[in-house]
Amino acid sequence: MVGTASTELLVRHSGVGAARVGFRGDVEGLRAVAVLAVVVFHAGVPGVGGGFAGVDVFFVISGFLITGMLWREVAGSGTIRLARFYGARARRLLPAAGIVLVATAGGAAALLPPLQAREVLGDGIASALYVGNYRLALHGTDYLAADAPPSPFQHYWSLGVEEQFYLLWPALIIGVAWFVRRWRRTESASPTPYLVVLGVVAALSFAVSLDWTRTLPSWAFFALPARAWELAVGGMVALSVPVWRRIPEWAAAVAGWVGLAAIVVSCTQLDGRTPYPGTAALLPVLGAALIVAAGCAAPRLGVGRVLSTVPLRSIGRLSYSWYLWHWPVLLLAPKLSGHPLDLVGSLGAVATAAGLAMLTLWFVEDPARFAAPLRRSAALSLAGGGVVTAVAVCVGMVLLVLVPVPVGRGAAAEALTVVAAPQAPPSESIDPHDAAVQQLTAQVQTAVAASAESPSVPSNLSPSLADAPADKAAVFGNGCVRSWLDVGQPECAAGDIGSANMVALVGDSHAAMWSPAFEQIAEQRHWRLETMSKVTCPLMELPITSPYLGREYTECVQWRHQVLARLQAEHPRLIVLSMSRRYGGDFGFTTYDQAWIDSLSRLTTQLRATGANVLVLGPIPDPHSTVPTCLSGHLDDALACAPTRPVAVNDAGIAAERAATTAGDGQYADLTALFCTADRCPLITGNTLIYRDDNHLTVAYATALAPVVAALADGALAHG
Repeated sequence: MVGTASTELLVRHSGVGAARVGFRGDVEGLRAVAVLAVVVFHAGVPGVGGGFAGVDVFFVISGFLITGMLWREVAGSGTIRLARFYGARARRLLPAAGIVLVATAGGAAALLPPLQAREVLGDGIASALYVGNYRLALHGTDYLAADAPPSPFQHYWSLGVEEQFYLLWPALIIGVAWFVRRWRRTESASPTPYLVVLGVVAALSFAVSLDWTRTLPSWAFFALPARAWELAVGGMVALSVPVWRRIPEWAAAVAGWVGLAAIVVSCTQLDGRTPYPGTAALLPVLGAALIVAAGCAAPRLGVGRVLSTVPLRSIGRLSYSWYLWHWPVLLLAPKLSGHPLDLVGSLGAVATAAGLAMLTLWFVEDPARFAAPLRRSAALSLAGGGVVTAVAVCVGMVLLVLVPVPVGRGAAAEALTVVAAPQAPPSESIDPHDAAVQQLTAQVQTAVAASAESPSVPSNLSPSLADAPADKAAVFGNGCVRSWLDVGQPECAAGDIGSANMVALVGDSHAAMWSPAFEQIAEQRHWRLETMSKVTCPLMELPITSPYLGREYTECVQWRHQVLARLQAEHPRLIVLSMSRRYGGDFGFTTYDQAWIDSLSRLTTQLRATGANVLVLGPIPDPHSTVPTCLSGHLDDALACAPTRPVAVNDAGIAAERAATTAGDGQYADLTALFCTADRCPLITGNTLIYRDDNHLTVAYATALAPVVAALADGALAHG
């Protein structure tokens, strides 16, 4: 949470003249606007899709208040009493943050599935140390973690940004003061050097923000370098207060109302598809800056009269604790109630969070903030803050020990073993390759059917639930699978690298997840296997937007053209095409619609024109959950996590894809029988865990199916 500095300001009337303590009620009310925007956005209230911009408003407020406080001290004494400054921040921020951290950690440990709880507790420890924003940035750049459920500590990212700001800002102010004294050899009360430095910081940070919004969205959103300009804007307003006091009253009034309109527009017109922060953040940042600056002139008809009303000031005073409580309450309430929250339920949750915030304000925030012994002693304040942080970290670590690593409690199960039978004599009634596929598939179906009747997670599950998230093919980590911003496709050869028989495995991450099976086959068949893959980028020629990048996915379009040119030049014997079927909405196209089907037919024809045989792998069933996490909470009832076949499989879409592939003179492999019975799609077959997350196979299961996949590839080669 940001904007937590006191709105009690030391207001100077005439440069270095007399000073008095004043109160900016409009700033307190602006905090209310900011927290209401964030809370109603998280509650899912329609029409507030950009409520996340409330955090930007908080950043401006924090930059304004803290910079003004530091500047007045350095102008008056030539330095900053760091212990006093940090002691005040510790009293203001840490007690409430620590209470919510401990309560959220306990709730997560009690209510979340063990695997998710352990991940969340790691988030809690990082948040207690105020580096949670960088943990989130790192997770955001991991494609295979992109669909993980949100953490109840996710909102602590802004607190991390603020604490990092508190560490750097005083050093910056002291450095400028030292430089001014050394250069001018005299004390100077002029804010000009500080304004110049903040202007440079703001410009550099804004440039970083623009670049990272395009290239590293998660870092742009969570990291201080891309957010510092917002704090700097507030700081520049603080350093130019005398200028703002001199503007005409009518101009100040207009500026304030324009600023509020800009914030309202940002909250109602922006949404999750907006590349952010980038240029879009200018709306709430400049809007907040205009309101704060206009309030310096205190116009009678300005927006400050509304913001200073008692209800808004009361909410503003509550904003810090309400922000801390609202998100974990929203996320944990469905676990407590046993069902998802509708809008009414979400509003009830944030109202409950407001009640908790009041209790926190009365019994934690204010007592710690105004306790006379703490106010008199910076050392005692800092020690108290250190104790709060240490307790929060220790609670997280103890709960990590107490929350067990989930291990199956069922009887040990046999491993899935698929054995090729001796080749049957030629028959006019059935193709020998089709017969081999049927015989091998029948073995898998038998194991799947047995698992569909077995409720418990086997004790010898492979990979284990704890290890499953890391059980991904090597191509995901060696550059073969191209990330969002990557273009081109480096050579990624496996099998018999010197062989003239080339097989290309092409597509998005759902092609790459099959690489362990194809690598094994390539070794056996003496093929040179080339894996060509890019995340969330199917090879079909469809207009595509990247939800991660928040813009047209030009890198995907470029990669497609490069891969097609390479396939045309290298003439593989077989091209195996695979892709996720979870595209829709934000991507600019929808799986299985007519554009998808037509594009698949055209692509098959185009690939056949290279002289290659083409095998299109059908989809794997959609488990509709993060499988290891779900199973960790249902060790005795694994079937509770397993979707029914109609939910997991789109039979009509598969039939349409088969017809489109056949029309393009390719071979289509419907894989459903390798995963599902007629009724259900279990998540474990034998002792093998099928999914490593919510949509990718484990290496173990892909490898176990290698004999079936080999037979499908042989059939595709034979039918060319």
